[in-house]
Amino acid sequence: MAQPASGKTVLYCDVCSLPSEYCEFSASRKKCEQWLAEAHPREHERLYGDQAIAQKMAMTTLSEDKEAKEAAKMEKAEQKNEARIARNQEKKMSSKVLIKRVERNKRKSVTSVYGLHVFGIDLKSTAKMLANHFACGGSVSKNPQGLDEIVVQGDFSHEILELLVAKFPAVPRENIEFAAEEKKKAQ
Repeated sequence: MAQPASGKTVLYCDVCSLPSEYCEFSASRKKCEQWLAEAHPREHERLYGDQAIAQKMAMTTLSEDKEAKEAAKMEKAEQKNEARIARNQEKKMSSKVLIKRVERNKRKSVTSVYGLHVFGIDLKSTAKMLANHFACGGSVSKNPQGLDEIVVQGDFSHEILELLVAKFPAVPRENIEFAAEEKKKAQ
């Protein structure tokens, strides 16, 4: 009877989410190397130790000019990646969450919440959580601009604010705004 093949365990980097052997090709190579040195010193020695570097250098045929160009290219890619991360963080902190009460007819209203997707919050599960908490209907729908928003039946704007602040600390209280939209009466 044949022996079952044993699987190989692969170590994935916490910084770039690639296998540790491929971290040297990512834009955040230095951060990956620091993480590997702290978290898995044996694997770091195997990949970045003096013996591993000597083997890699023996296999390369790059001239010094090409090597310098490649190092500059990697440095530029690393700077671009850091700038992108900083831009995303700045965008997240400057974006607003809008809680809007929309009047449907005489006494009925719905509360829509827009802007949570910027903070990485799953809209579908949040809509379900709000619907369960307030014992009403809640769903994710498209707003007139074509973007997703959470719609909750009933006027729960202030309660939703308190719940969002309590459940999602990534959303700063200063970034949450209120708006009310009422239907115009036909004349």
